[in-house]
Amino acid sequence: MNSTNNTYYFLFLITGWLISVTASGQKTAGAIDLVSVAKQNGFTTFNRSLTVIQEGSRPGVRLEQKEADAGFAWLSGSSFSEGTIEFDARGKDEFQRSFLGIAFHAKDEKLYDAVYFRPFNFRAEDPVRHRHAVQYISIPGFDWPTLRKDFPDQYEQFIEPAPDPTGWFHVRLVVEKETIRVFVNDHSTPSLAVKKLNDRIDGKIGLWVGAGSGGDFANLKITPVR
Repeated sequence: MNSTNNTYYFLFLITGWLISVTASGQKTAGAIDLVSVAKQNGFTTFNRSLTVIQEGSRPGVRLEQKEADAGFAWLSGSSFSEGTIEFDARGKDEFQRSFLGIAFHAKDEKLYDAVYFRPFNFRAEDPVRHRHAVQYISIPGFDWPTLRKDFPDQYEQFIEPAPDPTGWFHVRLVVEKETIRVFVNDHSTPSLAVKKLNDRIDGKIGLWVGAGSGGDFANLKITPVR
């Protein structure tokens, strides 16, 4: 370890999480067992209830579908700045009833970034809907209606090859100082690449579902930049 560097890393296995602790604070890192986190009350939920799902080799958690605004399951004590967030997600092929993704660089439910998906648009025949498959938002100020009006087709895009709208799909989100890239199902080309719309450099991480929606999540992995 470089003695000239004031950052020291220690690894602890806590409630199924791999946590990297630095001299400047706690950073979330590694593969996170969502089932263990849920069973040990490691989520702080808002506007949704959360349950465990066990499906063979892909155990995970489910945020309920509810007639309400956006819902969150915050990873308690999490902190993330730059790096990669990976997860599996599953929504529904129901028009305007399936919005799910990940929130990051968050302070609370009114101050966060998010990347989310609209599975009902993955294979839509309507070309306009097809282009609205993956979305970046920055709250407050830059929710999807504002971005679609002022920056059409810039902060939302299609996904090719299109995932099964009712099946699991894998997401790799690369967050850098000024840019965000979204890769789906291990494809080498990003489905979405955008500039961040705020100057926040860190914050907590949470599972996210949109208005009237629920969603399933599994295999969360967080790899921060050292």
